[in-house]
Amino acid sequence: MAGRASSEGFIARNGLWGDGQEAEAAEILRRVEADGLRLVRLAWVDSHGAVRAKAVTPPALCQALVDGYNINVATSTLDASGGRVFASFTPGGGMGIDEMTGSPNLVLVPDPGTFRTLPWAPGTGWVLGDSYFRDGKPFPFSTRRVLARQRARLAERGWRMLVGIEIEWYLRRIDDDRLGDAEVAHQGRRGRPLATSAVEPGFSYHSETNLDIMQPVFDALADAFAGLGLKLRSLENEFGPGQVECTFAADDAGRAADDAALFRSAARQVCRRLGYAASFICRPAFEGHFASGWHLHQSFVDAATGGNLFMPADGNHALSPLGLSALAGLIEHAGAASAFVTPTVNGYRRFRPNSLAPDRAGWGVDQRGAMMRVIGGAGDPATRLENRAGEPAANPYLYIASQIAAALDGIDRNLAAPAEDLAPYEAERERLPADLDAALGFLDASALFRREFGDPFVDYFLALKRAELGRFRQYGIDRGGHREINQVTEWEQNEYFDFF
Repeated sequence: MAGRASSEGFIARNGLWGDGQEAEAAEILRRVEADGLRLVRLAWVDSHGAVRAKAVTPPALCQALVDGYNINVATSTLDASGGRVFASFTPGGGMGIDEMTGSPNLVLVPDPGTFRTLPWAPGTGWVLGDSYFRDGKPFPFSTRRVLARQRARLAERGWRMLVGIEIEWYLRRIDDDRLGDAEVAHQGRRGRPLATSAVEPGFSYHSETNLDIMQPVFDALADAFAGLGLKLRSLENEFGPGQVECTFAADDAGRAADDAALFRSAARQVCRRLGYAASFICRPAFEGHFASGWHLHQSFVDAATGGNLFMPADGNHALSPLGLSALAGLIEHAGAASAFVTPTVNGYRRFRPNSLAPDRAGWGVDQRGAMMRVIGGAGDPATRLENRAGEPAANPYLYIASQIAAALDGIDRNLAAPAEDLAPYEAERERLPADLDAALGFLDASALFRREFGDPFVDYFLALKRAELGRFRQYGIDRGGHREINQVTEWEQNEYFDFF
């Protein structure tokens, strides 16, 4: 294929690639030609954590690897229903930023190291990108960049964050894939999800026979994840009917976040092609269905040696002094971080006593009822913290970035961790926010996240989520109250079941 991966174009003029990325871009062009790819999806992750993409031809890809590719800023100014949140056609675009006036184009610059071919879509490639304004300034509302800044703070200290991901979700069989009027969305209102049914009866935890019912889908998913280079460890039959947990090997925080976003999108696409729905809603509106969580395993390591900085020196302590201070920071900022860890109305249905999900900010050694579960100990290089408060729909970049910011604050202030909770649902600890509104209030008042993520980003995120919350409330008003199924409203099912 004719063309070069670099020249004096937009990317080179603005110095947007680091060492080795030009060579990686040249390798992309070689692979596209060698594999006979017809299209390549230029992808980006929006503020909600959903993957957006444009499919371009090889010549257009070649040019994008020189000059980037135009995308509309609109995917960052709309809420999850496609409703407009900001006054885009006024000076400053309703955000007080001159470059946002008029809903302009952004330039999507591919990150060559993220290139893959899609196993389920023959002839199609995929590459993730970062957004910039036309003058080369970074787009300030990029959640991938929010995480990159927190990772840079670790790098300044000679540290890295390792992240292991466990995400639960639901597999459902699609009963009828025809879209009627009720299933078609309107701007500002999502349509009803397709009719689905359970694939197995559920509540036979880790049943091999129930797992085998799902095996044909698991086979396709395992093949797809292997083809994408995702570090899948297991596909497990969880508690609810068709509830699945996917676990992944620990990796650098940046790669783990990219892979989490791709994993969710890939699972939905592969399952849909097979006649199934994969949903990452936390608590679906089906009778008897158990809530799903996202357990985030995290540790800091020495970037040069790989040594675990959380591992204690002896068996008298659960963590190193640095690890205990990081733990204290995560506990202190749990309320404000909830807006990133559990960012939907539906996610707060999960915080109930004795539910395998936390309801307050505490910790325990190998304690699944606590918000922070400490795993490992002296001599264990895999010593880590597991945050059990996350929901499957969380934006991976914001979830992970919030953990770094909170942990570093604990370390910098040399905070002392509270005593371990042996009975976490009875401990005298600060309760986690009861709903999204309360979580947004904590975030609004957070000096830490306003300092680390910036006032413009925090105010932007609050506006997006409050618009979502406002639609939830208005729906209840319009309908004379929310109709509830299994304590989950019809609005939540419509809003989240198929979006995530």
